[in-house]
Amino acid sequence: MTTRGLGLLAAAVAVILLACSGLAQMFDGGAAAAGTCGISTGASPTSAGATTARPRPAALERIGRWNSEQVGNAAVIVDVGARLDVAVRGQVIAVATAMQESSLLNLPGGDRDSVGLFQQRPSQGWGTPAQLHDPEYAAARFYTTLTSITGWQTMPLTRAAQTVQASAYPDAYAKWETDATDLVAALTGIPAAGCAVTVSTLGWTGPVPGAMVGSGFRTQGRPAHDGVDLIVAKGTPIHATAAGTVSRVRCNAIDVRTGGNWGCDRDGDPGLTRGCGWYVDIDHAGGIVTRYCHQLTRPYVQVGQHVTAGDVIGVTGSSGHSSGPHLHFEVHLGDHTSATATDPVPFMASVGASLGAKWRL
Repeated sequence: MTTRGLGLLAAAVAVILLACSGLAQMFDGGAAAAGTCGISTGASPTSAGATTARPRPAALERIGRWNSEQVGNAAVIVDVGARLDVAVRGQVIAVATAMQESSLLNLPGGDRDSVGLFQQRPSQGWGTPAQLHDPEYAAARFYTTLTSITGWQTMPLTRAAQTVQASAYPDAYAKWETDATDLVAALTGIPAAGCAVTVSTLGWTGPVPGAMVGSGFRTQGRPAHDGVDLIVAKGTPIHATAAGTVSRVRCNAIDVRTGGNWGCDRDGDPGLTRGCGWYVDIDHAGGIVTRYCHQLTRPYVQVGQHVTAGDVIGVTGSSGHSSGPHLHFEVHLGDHTSATATDPVPFMASVGASLGAKWRL
């Protein structure tokens, strides 16, 4: 279909509210800018993120892929969190952890001496085998450790879970964030994060809602700039712009003085660093590729993972060749090379997903 035809079809846009599976984080003492997704960072009874459990039927029905036994165990985790005045975000972290560790099943054993929903180990001081096989006790021990971690509320889910669990697979928790968010929302009626994205009738959405468009595509001053820079606060969730399959998750940050690796787990420098920093490529239908650069931490997705429009794939940062927090966003028509790059602004407009207003000094 031609770009003009896509533009005509995109005139009718359907609004689909998606519960955010990421969070707007706070760094350097400053909160994320207005218009980005946010969560409660408090854990007190009066916190906006805290809730009391609502009455539930004795037998819980299947929710999505989770059967009644698994949903019942998730309900216990949520109830314990509510009694301890842990914000909904903490409940999502706990449920996602149990999804990874036990598939929400109260296992009698596991690796070495691991027991229960969270596969906690008596030899590591978590409790006796009998205690850890009690879902309420196991959940309470998880929450006690989680809430003792400074800044847990603003950590990426996988980092918070890993800090508690010390798993041999530290990035494995990230893939459960969407499922855990949906399940907690279904059990409590309270969404885990207060934001929404708009998906067009053609199935596309902006990567960072509320952004300002900064440096443009192949301008006179930057003829090799194969995308656009979207200006947002550090830690803003980055959304997959359409359904597709993750084809690249890489760190690309080179120290121009030595030709060696600068590293992506720190800010880059516009004069000393080249490369995209932490970045993700997603392959979409029709040979379209989207790229998301300069992420703050290792992206939340893995190569081969299927994503849908609006899924959170990481958070914005300033890794690689970057002078400050933003998302460098590219669209390619055909493959991953520079030769196929196209201006993202008119392309995204043609599929009903504006990238934002132009930045003006």
